[in-house]
Amino acid sequence: MLIYHKTLQISIWKSSSIFLAVCAVFACVKSLSRAVNAIMIFEPDIAEKQLWLCVKAGIFYNLICLSFVLIAWYPATHMVRILIADENFAQTWYIFWILPLIFIGLNQFMVPKYQSTLYTGRILQIYIVVSIVLLIILTLFYAIFLMMALSLNKNARLQQENHFLSLQRSRYDNLCAAIEETRQVRHDIRHHCLQLSALAETGDMEKVKKYLLRADSKMPGIDFHFCDNQAVDSILGYYSDHAKQEGIPFLAQIDIPENFAGDEMDICLVLSNLLENAIEASLKTEDSRRKIVIKMYLHHTHILLIQAENNFDAKILEKNGVFQSTKHSGNGIGIQSIRHITERNGGASSFTYKDGEFMAKIMIRI
Repeated sequence: MLIYHKTLQISIWKSSSIFLAVCAVFACVKSLSRAVNAIMIFEPDIAEKQLWLCVKAGIFYNLICLSFVLIAWYPATHMVRILIADENFAQTWYIFWILPLIFIGLNQFMVPKYQSTLYTGRILQIYIVVSIVLLIILTLFYAIFLMMALSLNKNARLQQENHFLSLQRSRYDNLCAAIEETRQVRHDIRHHCLQLSALAETGDMEKVKKYLLRADSKMPGIDFHFCDNQAVDSILGYYSDHAKQEGIPFLAQIDIPENFAGDEMDICLVLSNLLENAIEASLKTEDSRRKIVIKMYLHHTHILLIQAENNFDAKILEKNGVFQSTKHSGNGIGIQSIRHITERNGGASSFTYKDGEFMAKIMIRI
C-alpha cells in the first residue's frame, strides 16, 4: 500500500479513495463470480471444500475485471486524471471514500458463512440479482459522481478564468495609464524646449534657471530612455519608477527597434507581468539582495527574446514543474498569462528557481 501511494505521488486521501473505489468494483464482481461458481458446481459438498473459485468461475471473474479495466481506461486516464490533479477539487476526496467503503461492506455482509447456504430455496437467485444490482448501482454512482465533479470543476475553472481576466484587465488599464503618462511627458518636454529656446534668445540665464527648477519639480520621476519603441519604453519607465520608489535596483538592457511586426500590446502584457511579479517578489526579499534585471533583444529579426531575473527569499510553491501562486490556490496568474500569450504567438517560456534567484526566459515569434 505504501509503494502504491508513493508511486501515485498524490495525497493520502486521493490514493486511498482510488484504491477503495477499485476494491469496491472487484468486491461486487467477486460476489457475482461466487454465484456463478455455485451454478457451475451445484454440489454443496464440493463447494464447501473450495478455497476460492472453480476454474470457469475464476475465468469469469478475471474477464469481468478486465472488462471493467478496459471500460474505465479512457475516463480514468483523461477526465479522472484531471480531477485528481486539480487542487480546487481536493476537498471532495475527503468524503468520496465513504461510498466505495459502503459497497465493500455490503458485499462482505453478503458472503455466506457456509457455501451450502446458496443452495437453500431461492437464495442463489436472490444472491445473483442482488450482486448484479449492487454492481450496476455502484457503476451509476461512479458515473454520476464523475459528471458532477466535472461540472463543479468546470464552474471552478470559469470562476478562476473570470478572476484571471479581471486581473489582466486591471493590468491592461495600468499599461494604458503608463503609456498615456509617458506621452504626456514627451509632450511637456517639447513644450518646455520651446519655452527654454525662447528664454535663451533673450539671454536672461536667471529666468532659464528658474524655469528649469519649476519644470523639474513638476516632471514625474520616470526614466523613459530605455529604447526607441514608445510602448515598451513606457512600460519599462513605469515599472522602473515603481521599483525606484520601493528601493529596488532596476537594470534594463534593451535592444529593439522603434517599430517591429509583433503585437505591441501582447509584448507589453508579458513585460508588465514579468516586472509586476519581480517587484512583488523583491518586496518579500531582504533589502541587500533586491534586484531586477530585464534583458530584451531581437534574434534574426523575427524572434523576440526576453529574460527577467530577480531574487526571492520567500517560499517557492511548485507542483509538477509549474509555479503556484503565493497569494491564492492554483497556478500563478502572471505566469499563466505569460504562458498563454507566448503559446498564442508561437513562442515558448521557461521559469526556473535556484539558490534564491528566479529567472524567466521568454521567446515570442513576431
